[in-house]
Amino acid sequence: MGLSFFGFIINVTSFNLESLKEIFSNLAHKKYLSYSTIIFGMTIGLMWLARLLPALSTGIPAGLEHYTTLPIQALDLGIIVPATIISGILLYREKTLGYLLTPIIIIKGITMLMAIDAMVISLSLNGKPVSIGELVIFPLFTIIYIFNLQLITKEIK
Repeated sequence: MGLSFFGFIINVTSFNLESLKEIFSNLAHKKYLSYSTIIFGMTIGLMWLARLLPALSTGIPAGLEHYTTLPIQALDLGIIVPATIISGILLYREKTLGYLLTPIIIIKGITMLMAIDAMVISLSLNGKPVSIGELVIFPLFTIIYIFNLQLITKEIK
């Protein structure tokens, strides 16, 4: 994981950011893309916090059962959520790094959301309890993010 993260950082810093801004200079939907990216990051963060904060009173977070840690929540709250919110803010402010990070975050979001959609469908088909929110929110975000990727790729020079 560490090698992947630092490899990502090395690759991101190797881009000529000024030329990236020119490639996306006519991005007509910057505000929409930045707002939807920020909202997605906040939603993921709030979803995990809703599971973790009640543990402050009970001492045992939901989903811990036989595990010693919650690695998915740690990675999402420590890397994915901040990167998503920051990329949306940078795009909104028309910072060059926002033009680089937002498409990456959108593609990451699509892959993550499709995996969650598959998990929710699998749980539902196997008779496991799944909330109506999970059955609606995640597929809805998947559709929105696929639409967002289409908006970005259509605007690339």
